[in-house]
Amino acid sequence: MSAPFEAATSLTGLPWEWRYRGGDDLSRDLVDQLLLARGVAEEDLPRERDPRIRDFLPDPSVFADMDKAAKRVADAIENDETIAVFGDYDVDGATSAALLTHLFRRLGIEPMIYIPDRLLEGYGPSAEALVKLKEQGADLAITVDCGAQGFEALQAAADAGLEVIVCDHHQCATDLPVAHALINPNRLDESDEGAAHGHLAAVGMAFLLGVALLRELRARGRFVGDRPEPQIIDLLDLVALGTVADVARLRTLNRAFVTQGLKVMAQGRNTGLVALAQASRLTRAPVSRDLGFALGPRINAGGRVGQADLGVRLLTTDDPDEAQRIAAELDRFNEERRAIEAAVQEQAMEAAEAQADDPVVLVAGEGWHPGVVGIVASRLKEKFHRPAFVVALDEDGTGKGSGRSISGVDLGAAVLAAKDEGHLVAGGGHAMAAGITVAPGGIDALKAYLDARLADNVEQARAGRKLIIDAMLSPGGVAGELCDQIEQAGPYGAGWPAPRMAVGPVRLHKTGIVGQGHVRTIAIGDDGRSFKAIAFRAADGALGQAMLSATPDSRFWLAGTIKRDEWTGGNAAEMHIEDIATCRP
Repeated sequence: MSAPFEAATSLTGLPWEWRYRGGDDLSRDLVDQLLLARGVAEEDLPRERDPRIRDFLPDPSVFADMDKAAKRVADAIENDETIAVFGDYDVDGATSAALLTHLFRRLGIEPMIYIPDRLLEGYGPSAEALVKLKEQGADLAITVDCGAQGFEALQAAADAGLEVIVCDHHQCATDLPVAHALINPNRLDESDEGAAHGHLAAVGMAFLLGVALLRELRARGRFVGDRPEPQIIDLLDLVALGTVADVARLRTLNRAFVTQGLKVMAQGRNTGLVALAQASRLTRAPVSRDLGFALGPRINAGGRVGQADLGVRLLTTDDPDEAQRIAAELDRFNEERRAIEAAVQEQAMEAAEAQADDPVVLVAGEGWHPGVVGIVASRLKEKFHRPAFVVALDEDGTGKGSGRSISGVDLGAAVLAAKDEGHLVAGGGHAMAAGITVAPGGIDALKAYLDARLADNVEQARAGRKLIIDAMLSPGGVAGELCDQIEQAGPYGAGWPAPRMAVGPVRLHKTGIVGQGHVRTIAIGDDGRSFKAIAFRAADGALGQAMLSATPDSRFWLAGTIKRDEWTGGNAAEMHIEDIATCRP
C-alpha cells in the first residue's frame, strides 16, 4: 500500500494509491487538489473551478457537415418545410429530440417526432419508419442519437425523396450511410478538433447543431423586430440530463454542460422535468447523481417496459397536468422495470459465474426482457470487473443484447469488428457501451471472438486496478463543510470520479444489517469523534462480513466517498464504504 498511513493489506486486495501524484498536499486548497488529480493543468484551474459554456464551447464549424446541416435546416425553416425529428428510446435520444423540438417551436416550427419501439423496431432508424415519415409529409428528417450505422434505412429514405441529417455520437465505420449531412465527432474522417469532442453525448451534439442553426439564421437577418433570437442556453437542463444518463465522460465541455444545466434545472423551466422530480420524490434541486439514478431511469423505463415516446412527450409538454400524468406513468413503469430487472439479474449472475475468469462475460437467456439487458450487463461488469454482455433470446433464437465495458477496453470498436467478421447481424455503440443483434446459434462464436480480441486489453486494464485515494481525513473531518468543498470540484460522474477519502484510525460500533443487505455502522476515532458509515449491498460479501465480525479492539482505515447525511440534515455527513484496511499493531 503506497498511501502514507499505517494500514495492513486492504480487504479487497487492491493497493491504495494517491490519485494526485503530490499525495495529500496540505499546502493546497482541497478543490485545487481534486481538480489537479483529475488531470486539470495548473493554468486551467480558474476555469475548471467554475466551468462555463463560453470557456469550453468549440466553433460548431469544426465538425464535418455541421455548416451544411445548419444551412439545410435554416432553408427548411424559411421555406416552411415539414421537419421530422427521429430520436432514440433512451434518455440521450429523448433529450436530444426534446431539445430540437423546443428550439424549433421557438422558431415557429412544429416538428414531427418519431421514437421507435425498442421491442418491435429495435435501435436506430428503419427504412419503413423513414419512408412513412415522408408519406406523412416530412421534407427533412433529423436523426438524433442514431443513424451512424443506418445504411439500409437511410438509402431507403433517399430513394423515397426524404433528405436526412444524422446527428449522432456512436462509432462510425469507414464508409458512411447516405445522408445530406452526418454530424458525428466519431467519424473516422473528423478533424482533430472535432474528434477531441468524441466524448460528447448525442444531446451535446444536438445543442451544437442548434448553436450553428441560430448563427446561420442570425446571419440571414431572421431575428429582427418581433422575432427575437431564442435563448438556447435555457435548454441546458436537457443537455445535462442526457449527458449524465448516457454516462458520457464529464470532462471539458461536458462538465460545463452539466454544471450550467443543473442551474437551469433548479429554475424549474421545463414543466416535464419539474413533474419528474416530484414523481422521483426529490425535495431539493437535482444534483448530478439524481440525473443518473432518479430522473434518467424513469425516462428510460418508458422505452424499456412501457411506451417508447413517453420520455420525449414528458420533456416537450408545457401542460402541468399532462406532465404529472406522464411522470406518474413513468414512475410506475420504473417500478415494473425494477422487478423485471431483478429476475433477469438473478439468472444472469448465476450463468456468469462459470465465466468469471474469462476476458469477457457474455450470457444469454430465453424469456429475458430486452428492455433490462443493458442494466443487468452493468451489474455483471461491476461484479466481475470485465466487459459484460447480456443477450435476450427470441423464440427463433435471435439474440438482442447490450454490453458494458471497463475503462481501457473499447467495446464499440470490438462490436463493429465482430459485425464486419460476420458474428453479428447488427451492432454499434461507443467505448463503454454497445448494442448487438446475434443470429440464431451465433452466441458461442461471438463469445469466442470477443474473448480472443479483447483478452490483452482486459488483462492490461485489470492489472492496473487500484483503489485511488484523494485525501486522508481524521474522523472529525467527516462533516458538512467537507461536502461543500467536494461539490465545488464537481459535478462527478463518468471520467470525473467522486473523491474517495481514507478515514481513520477508527473502531466500528453498533454495526448491523439494514435494508436490502446494507451494512451500517458508527465509526469512532481515537479522539472520540464519530460519524455514520454504510457499505451498500455488502452483507453477504467479504467487506460486510469483516465489518460485522469486527471486535471492539479492531482498528481500521476506511476508504469511500463522503456524502451529506440528508436524513439527519444540518452539518452531518456520512461515509459510503468501498474498502477497509486493518491498522498495523
